[in-house]
Parts: sequence; C-alpha cells; structure tokens
Amino acid sequence: MFNDIGPLEVVTLVVLAVLVFGPDKLPKVIQDVMRTVRKIREFSESAKDDIRSELGPEFKDFEFEDLNPKTFIRKQLDNEDLGLKEIRNGFDLKKEMAEVTDAVHSRESDSSSSGSSSSSSSSEPSGGTIDMTKKPEKPDDRPPYDADAT
Repeated sequence: MFNDIGPLEVVTLVVLAVLVFGPDKLPKVIQDVMRTVRKIREFSESAKDDIRSELGPEFKDFEFEDLNPKTFIRKQLDNEDLGLKEIRNGFDLKKEMAEVTDAVHSRESDSSSSGSSSSSSSSEPSGGTIDMTKKPEKPDDRPPYDADAT
C-alpha cells in the first residue's frame, strides 16, 4: 500500500503525529485508524465476493486488478494463443525508421543534384533544404517526408 514511502518520511510522520496528538492520545488514535482500515478492507472484500458471485461461474477467475488497462494489456501481450510476441518481436522500429530516413535522404540528394545541374541559379535555399512553401514543379511531385517533423 505504501511502497513509495521512505524511512525518512516515516520518521517525519511519526514525529508529526506525536506533536499533533501527543504521546498520551497517540496509541488510541493508532488503534482507531487500524480499526477503520480493517473495516474498509472487510467491506472491499465482501463487495468483491458479491460481484464475483453475481457474475456467475464463468468469471470465477476474474481479478479486479485486470480492470487496470496496463495490467490487461500486459496480460494479453503475454498470452501465447494470440501470437502477439512474434508480431512484436518481428517489428523493428529502428530498422523501419532507418529505411524511411534513407529513402528521404536519397530523394533529397536526387532532387538537389538534378536541380543544380539544370540551372546554376537554383531557387532552393542553401544547405540542401527544400522550401516547403513553394509549389511542386510537377503535379505528381510531392514534398519529401520529414521524419523529424512528425
């Protein structure tokens, strides 16, 4: 429940509780808090049992933690029946991005080399970049794909 509280924070809470409630009332407050926590847990467990009994026998292995989207997805990805591990392992995002980048760079180098050989007063800005505001010369010539912009 309190997995992310460190020892220094626990000491701070104890000192703060002693200062607020006093050493005489502190044991009574701790007992009241523990009793309340136990009642909340009992209520939660009885509600879970009631829901499980109402759902029927086909949901006997139902866990409420499965309603958490992260847990649900993790459980489905670990399921071998779907074959998702092969799909996930077969897809290499770095390789795909490298192919797209190579295709874009080769297209840019082709267009810049053909543009500089046809006329020496090219309207492209310096540095090998392409002016995206300018209309393409041919109707089927699209501007290049910019992987950094997406």
